[in-house]
Amino acid sequence: MKNYTLQDLQKDFPNDDVCLETIFQARYGDLKFCPHCGAETKFYRLRNKKAYGCKQPHCGFTLSPTANMIFDHSPTPLTKWFYALYLFSVSKNGVSAMELQRHLGVTYKCAWRICNQIRLLMQQKSNQLSGIVEIDETYIGGRRKGNEGKFDNKTAVIGMVEKQKGSGQVKAIATKRADATVALPFIRAMAKHGSEIQSDESTIYYRVKREYIHRYINHSKEEYSKDGISTNTIEGFWSQMKRSIDGTYHCVSPKYLQLYVNEFAYRYNLRQQPIAPSLLELASLKQVK
Repeated sequence: MKNYTLQDLQKDFPNDDVCLETIFQARYGDLKFCPHCGAETKFYRLRNKKAYGCKQPHCGFTLSPTANMIFDHSPTPLTKWFYALYLFSVSKNGVSAMELQRHLGVTYKCAWRICNQIRLLMQQKSNQLSGIVEIDETYIGGRRKGNEGKFDNKTAVIGMVEKQKGSGQVKAIATKRADATVALPFIRAMAKHGSEIQSDESTIYYRVKREYIHRYINHSKEEYSKDGISTNTIEGFWSQMKRSIDGTYHCVSPKYLQLYVNEFAYRYNLRQQPIAPSLLELASLKQVK
């Protein structure tokens, strides 16, 4: 499949009018009757406004295509929003607010908001994983010397991935603690019954065997792959996510960590296809709170 390049973006979305029309068609293109007057009608673009009006005389009803979208109440040109979406799509390691500020020529506050709004589009789907599923936990945050309180400054992340070469999907959640009270409900919600769960020897997965096929590898005995059991796939995802956070974002607040986890899960799950068109389409359709 052909990669979606910057030239493709500039050709498809040369100005704000085209961007707004794209959003309008995605949301209201099949709307034949006015929600206000009930008459069969068409909508026309209002001059100097990001809105469309009903053509029926004396109706006066207007539609704002960007209402409740990531672009809502933003004075930033839509072409800059679409370029930001493109950067998020083609970047393997994420886009920092400082980098976006340099690209768009906006303030840091504006760039930071655009980044966070785009991450709202990358929420993980509720579909369940199946087959052989690896699960593991990791910790994100600052380092402390010594073993005492070494996790006090970190946030736990628990993740699962299907053990399917090239097509396995990943799910991950940031949590205050990594224990059985968090891990078990996460597994029940995200793994189909009948799946095989593979983990390390951590006791937080001990009760998994009551509901699933559970096999584990013993890392304390320097076992990393044995009889088809491993956690190498999910650890590979952790490695990519941590390198990207350290290299691109440097530091992530626990308050927003789930948004970043969603971002890297989104990229991982679409790794076999160019995601720029998917993200642009999603931005034109998905309403956010």
